[in-house]
Amino acid sequence: MPQIASITLRINGRAQRLEVDTRTSLLDALREHLQLSGTKKGCDHGQCGACTVLVNGRRINSCLTLAVMHEDDEVTTIEGLGEPGDLHPMQAAFVECDGFQCGYCTPGQICSAVGMLAEVEEGWPSHVTADVSASEIAATGEEIRERMSGNICRCAAYPNIVAAIRLVSEGDQR
Repeated sequence: MPQIASITLRINGRAQRLEVDTRTSLLDALREHLQLSGTKKGCDHGQCGACTVLVNGRRINSCLTLAVMHEDDEVTTIEGLGEPGDLHPMQAAFVECDGFQCGYCTPGQICSAVGMLAEVEEGWPSHVTADVSASEIAATGEEIRERMSGNICRCAAYPNIVAAIRLVSEGDQR
């Protein structure tokens, strides 16, 4: 028998009360219970990044975590980053640099990019960081490509995605 839990999730700055099966992924809670369809279901195995959201400012694959694990967490989806007429700088950069083709992966790419730049700003090294003890890390093309490698774009818009991220990084528009 399924176990039903009453949870309150904080989504895009608003408390949302839900009754969910305890096995419900955060992705399914967002899409099916809250009708936030911006977060996409790609592989449902954490391999494509289409479901990337920010939880307490950190990027995660929402298909790999249970909704019940995120009570009291701040979850930000693509809908919470910006809106038409008031885009988040990363959304605006993706438009400016044509960082999307079909657009399916774009919400996950943008959420991941926002989280990734926060990691860079905090000095988290990556596999390609030359000096892991450095207090500052440059968001070079190599760093961006390595850090975004968990987000797949089937249309191969990668050069434009990297350009959009660099635009925000260099403009410090976060």
